[in-house]
Amino acid sequence: MIELRQVKEIDKKYLESLGFFWHTDSDNSNYISDEIIAISEQEALSFENAANELYDMFIKAGQYIIDNNLFHDIGIPFNLINTIKLSWENDVHWHLYGRFDLAGGIDGLPIKLLEFNADTPTSLFETTIIQWAILKYNGLEESLQFNGIYEALVDNFKRIVTIDSDIDRFDHLYEGWKFLFTSIRGNIEEENTVRLLQHIASKAGFKTKFAFADEIDFSKEDGIVFEDENYELWFKLIPWEMIAIEEPDLAMLLEQIIQNEKAIIFNPAYTLLFQSKGIMKILWDLYPNHPLLLKTSFEPIANHKYVKKPIFGREGGNVSIIDNDGDILKSNDGEYENYKMVYQEYAQLAKDMNGNSYQAGTFYAYEACGLGFRKGEEIIDNYSKFVGHIVK
Repeated sequence: MIELRQVKEIDKKYLESLGFFWHTDSDNSNYISDEIIAISEQEALSFENAANELYDMFIKAGQYIIDNNLFHDIGIPFNLINTIKLSWENDVHWHLYGRFDLAGGIDGLPIKLLEFNADTPTSLFETTIIQWAILKYNGLEESLQFNGIYEALVDNFKRIVTIDSDIDRFDHLYEGWKFLFTSIRGNIEEENTVRLLQHIASKAGFKTKFAFADEIDFSKEDGIVFEDENYELWFKLIPWEMIAIEEPDLAMLLEQIIQNEKAIIFNPAYTLLFQSKGIMKILWDLYPNHPLLLKTSFEPIANHKYVKKPIFGREGGNVSIIDNDGDILKSNDGEYENYKMVYQEYAQLAKDMNGNSYQAGTFYAYEACGLGFRKGEEIIDNYSKFVGHIVK
């Protein structure tokens, strides 16, 4: 059974003083759980090792997709293919961070990869900052977590300049590049997640500024311009597939900006290869029966309980759980029904005594660097709760 420990609910004004305003769900319940999960050092190490191994596998799978022109198979919009290739071929297009969603890892269940949020991963603020706050607020030892995300991101921002593991070279290589951070106007969660990343980049040594997407000018000649300044580096919490489908003119401009070396964009376009759940099928083909993977297909899996989900769905939208006989056990509505679907072998999530399911999120920034949990029903969706952890 999962070991849960009761903690005091953090005062909402204190959360807001940290910049965390999305603490209350639409039903007026608290988004942050008043329990934390106690895990062993070995369990923490298993999550770390799993994420590190999986990232190496994703790199190989990405190269395989490019070499074999499998973009259409995994649902990549045609107008991003060249941009993906450009970003993949040049090391300056550095992958800043991502989040592996994993089943198991606690309660004696094996770790299984569900998907990799490599392009626009959320839950960063709560995993990086709020988990520390939970422990501090409750008088617990703050260091007793697998949570070095802040420090890992500081270092990984420096690698944008050094392009290798030697971050000590940052100071004499850095030439004062300007770094623009952007989200869509009107979403406080995304805005403050981006502002957290801006803060971390500033701590790394960059000159930074924040702008909403509608305030920026883009051109193939001048690159990315805000308030009459050109920015060599641009972080956007805007999904690449959304740009491709809803803003095709912008997608074309960004390709030209990258081609003309006017700016470097984070996360890079190639992270859409990792973000696509279609890559799970490629991984299964390359690493059949790997202990961290689930059998995944572009067709329903006969005689298996499986999960049907859209290639680019988010927050459990349009996800269904289907039993061995093909009957739907549970299904969520959503706005992603027009995407291609993948079919992934069902993996049991860890459960507590009340039947709540727990899904681990392991962050990766050059290496595995932190862990948080979501609690909800069998399909983790936007009504799930964030659950912190402590290492025993």
